[in-house]
Amino acid sequence: MTAPDDAATTAPTDPEDLKIITLARSALARTGAAEGACLRDTDGRTYAAASVQLPHLTLSAVAVAVAMAVSSGAEGLEAVALAGTGQPDDLDLAVLRDLPGTGVVLWHVDPTGRVQGKVDVSATA
Repeated sequence: MTAPDDAATTAPTDPEDLKIITLARSALARTGAAEGACLRDTDGRTYAAASVQLPHLTLSAVAVAVAMAVSSGAEGLEAVALAGTGQPDDLDLAVLRDLPGTGVVLWHVDPTGRVQGKVDVSATA
């Protein structure tokens, strides 16, 4: 995993970032899944998702949110929030890097919304 930013414990102040954190936490709480995620595309649309754990299909919440965005025609990425007890992994970061975006940040929060980390997704792996 890419190391979190030193300012990881700083809560976001942008209302749009706070919104995607709330939506990620809501997806987590609503489904009881291992993680919830929400991303904002370059048009300002949001996609909230939960991880999927089925006998024949396993997807992270980030992967589901990216698939939703791409299938809806998103052309780029602005920001991401991931809620859960686990850490964002290298595969999720790679999936996010598949969408164009500059200065894209992933906010990682625990289920209560406390910031656990902030990762610059735009940085090369």
